[in-house]
Amino acid sequence: MDKKLHCVKKDLFQRDIPAVLLVLLLLAVLLLNFLLYTYLNDFSVATGQPQVDSSLCPFGYFRLGPMKNCSPWLSCEAINTEVRKLKRVGEGAVKKVFLSEWKEKKVSLSQLTNSELKEDFLHGLKMLKSLQSKYVVKLLGYCEQKFTVLTEYHPLGSLKNLNEVLDLPKYKGVNTWHRRFRLAIDYVSTIHYLHNSPLGTLVMCDSNDLDKVLSQYLLTSDFHVVVNDLDALPLVNRSAGRLVKCGHRELQGEFVAPEQLWPYGEKVPFEDDLMPPYDEKTDIWKIPDVSNFFLGHVEGSDIVRFHLFDIHAACKKKNPAERPSAELVMNTYRNVLTLLRREGAIPGTREML
Repeated sequence: MDKKLHCVKKDLFQRDIPAVLLVLLLLAVLLLNFLLYTYLNDFSVATGQPQVDSSLCPFGYFRLGPMKNCSPWLSCEAINTEVRKLKRVGEGAVKKVFLSEWKEKKVSLSQLTNSELKEDFLHGLKMLKSLQSKYVVKLLGYCEQKFTVLTEYHPLGSLKNLNEVLDLPKYKGVNTWHRRFRLAIDYVSTIHYLHNSPLGTLVMCDSNDLDKVLSQYLLTSDFHVVVNDLDALPLVNRSAGRLVKCGHRELQGEFVAPEQLWPYGEKVPFEDDLMPPYDEKTDIWKIPDVSNFFLGHVEGSDIVRFHLFDIHAACKKKNPAERPSAELVMNTYRNVLTLLRREGAIPGTREML
């Protein structure tokens, strides 16, 4: 009897082994996938390569709002027959912008205003096509013959409106140090993307004062930042000895980087040919001022500024070569956010976790 019972137990044990091994094998596979994902994610950050947004459509296509499939960029004919202007919502030196409608969806239609600036307009279109990513406003179509560009519409407008938007009753709940700091991280991440773009190192030249910088970016409905105006985006190519100059006029003020100021004093009249060129570190100089605007004066913002003091001091080095890269600033910002959330050093932080 004992011998028979022993055989039954042995048989049951042998049948249980494959099930146990299967579970262990499955856990091992899951662990391996997790470690691989973590490694690749860390590798992406370590190499400074902007991460790819998997929701993006292939080149030449777009997906808007709840659309399930990607559609090709709208042609001249499609823009002419399918897009309806509603009202003008903005105008700059190069183009005017209209709130428009396409298939019952709100879109933004931009048209050239000054024929003398058509090269700037076409350069902006070229940049827009080449730099499509989560950092850049979504291109929906264009018509070069009529100098027209169609992009995604963001009702909250440019970053110049940020404080007014956050003062609205419906957005009071997101007017926090955490949300504002995330916007600053978005901004610095965009600068990093432009400095490491598929086209090379690009400099954001339409940035001679704070208002001008803020007008180049849009605030999305889910409170992220996308760059919208790419008309003035020259290329730095150190290996070819190519640096840049932001325009042909004398720049003044403390907002622009020191190397962008006329170096020969008031006694020597400004001449564009004598003005030395510079590189992308002019963008780094401006980061602390832009971030200070983002942080505002909400509870906790001063603690964030304290943690950013060293990296911001480095951004303000007079020697451009001593300033950090956009990648280092971006990673520092992210580390500070992680630190503050982990420690709960700011009121309301633990509720966010």
